[in-house]
Amino acid sequence: MPGPVDYAAPRRFWRALDRHRPPGVDALDRSWRSPLRGPWLTAVYGSALLVALPLVIVTGLLDYAAYGPRFGQAFPTDVGWLRLPIFDWPTRPSWLFRVTQGLHVTLGIVLIPVVLGKLWSVIPKLFDWPPARSLAQVLERLTLLLLVGGILFQIATGLLNIQYAYLFGFDFYTAHYFGAWIFTAAFLAHVVLKLPRLVSALRSRPVGAELRTPAAATRPEPPDPDDLVAGRPGPPTMSRRGAVGLVGGGTLLLAALTIGQSLDGPLRHTALLLPRGREPGSGPNGFVVNRTVAAAGVRPEETGAGWRLTLRGGGRTVTLDRPGLLAMAQHTAALPIACVEGWSTLQTWTGVRLRDLAALVGADDPDGTRVTSLEKAGLFRQATLQANQVLDPDSLLALRVNGADLSPDHGYPARVIVPALPGVHCTKWVTEIDFGGRGDG
Repeated sequence: MPGPVDYAAPRRFWRALDRHRPPGVDALDRSWRSPLRGPWLTAVYGSALLVALPLVIVTGLLDYAAYGPRFGQAFPTDVGWLRLPIFDWPTRPSWLFRVTQGLHVTLGIVLIPVVLGKLWSVIPKLFDWPPARSLAQVLERLTLLLLVGGILFQIATGLLNIQYAYLFGFDFYTAHYFGAWIFTAAFLAHVVLKLPRLVSALRSRPVGAELRTPAAATRPEPPDPDDLVAGRPGPPTMSRRGAVGLVGGGTLLLAALTIGQSLDGPLRHTALLLPRGREPGSGPNGFVVNRTVAAAGVRPEETGAGWRLTLRGGGRTVTLDRPGLLAMAQHTAALPIACVEGWSTLQTWTGVRLRDLAALVGADDPDGTRVTSLEKAGLFRQATLQANQVLDPDSLLALRVNGADLSPDHGYPARVIVPALPGVHCTKWVTEIDFGGRGDG
């Protein structure tokens, strides 16, 4: 027969860990002396993240859906049971992707000071010894590790991606997608565990009174169950008002340096983080170029007088040159281009409606239309459009922009422009449109 259960064994185990402290832990304990640390300041930073991070998560997932994962053109392509529900990405409002992608990138950047402030307020807990004193604390520390590691990973790789600095040795899109799900799971678990503490901490000190307290009158909070308050606090060098203002000022500064990349006009000049530069040129074609004709490897002779557009669908094939396209009914629409790196711009495009081109080959109800570029390889060579994207009255094979012919860098002789479509799928240097090509096989 088995012997009696020793219920005291776990307690003896944690006490033994506490007696055998690693070198340097005691010195770290003595270094955490700021009287500002405590539940209230942690809760203030946490409240800001609680409001903003769900927006970052949701807009990121919406952006992934905008790329058409069912056509195999959203990366990563194989996400297993983490795949999103299949639905047609809408074309209205036309600025939808511009807003979701702009919010995702801009919020991800401006929240960095808040994340660092929150991390500073709880950093002693990351080095607490023993790591936990119960199974519940083990689970809490695990979620904290995934939360902190996850958000730092997403921020670091995201910042490198928007600056086209791929210093890491792995695929950004795959890592960012799965990393987002890991972080989201840890974030939800942490909210469930800590939301009652956050609410009680905010209620423990009147916000107005705390923000009026100068550094000279700043006092440590009472000891708390989470041991956020320093055991031997030193004199204050800043008030809690100053700590909140420092983080808030950092977010405003980053917003000023970032938001202009998602807006046209004077604010474009303040967007120091704009990866493709703030001065793209002048004239009708003087706006941001993500991929130049030289980078795409498209030769001048391929876009000259010998260029032809091939249309397929409905059992027919039609070939048109640029004069033939210009002779067709022209439509003008003001539509944005928005890129995954966060920048966007609104321009006025003129060209032939995609649905009129579909009608030429008898494809009045196309589904999964495939657009092919003169570019020889890479992510930009082909894009698959949904039926609603082809049939939208503002979806164009654009020939002109802002009243002038497209420049070579902007896709001359013809490019696709579709409302709310990610910029990477607004294919440039179009050479073929297959209105029966689903692109999902």
